Amino acid sequence: MKKTVLECEHCFTDFINQLNELRDLIHEGNSHGMNDAVRSKMITSFEKSHDAALETIASYFKTQGKAPFSGSRDITVEAFHADLIDDGQGWLDMIIHRIKYNPLYPGDYLGSLSENIVKKYLGFLEGFERNMEEKLDS
Repeated sequence: MKKTVLECEHCFTDFINQLNELRDLIHEGNSHGMNDAVRSKMITSFEKSHDAALETIASYFKTQGKAPFSGSRDITVEAFHADLIDDGQGWLDMIIHRIKYNPLYPGDYLGSLSENIVKKYLGFLEGFERNMEEKLDS
């Protein structure tokens, strides 16, 4: 069991590193202007942060003895019920927005996704950071 706890802590550390990179890019964009290059880097960093959060959640549930999940939506719903995330619907919307950003779908989502990252999604990830720290400390 100790090995899975260490894996969870390792995943969480990776998440924190990704989140700090995202914070730095948002700060850069706010300070120097949010051009398409910064937006693109920010979206890539956001996707890495979100993926790291999902990996951390999966690892945490593994330490709890829960079975693997079939996808990001299922794990998000379970994370909401376990108080790892504060806004379950907001996280589900975040997943849908990421899917729509995929180049396979028509539309220009660069601006709207980057705007939502700054206005909403960073706060969701920071809430997860806070909640996960509390779970790991207890």
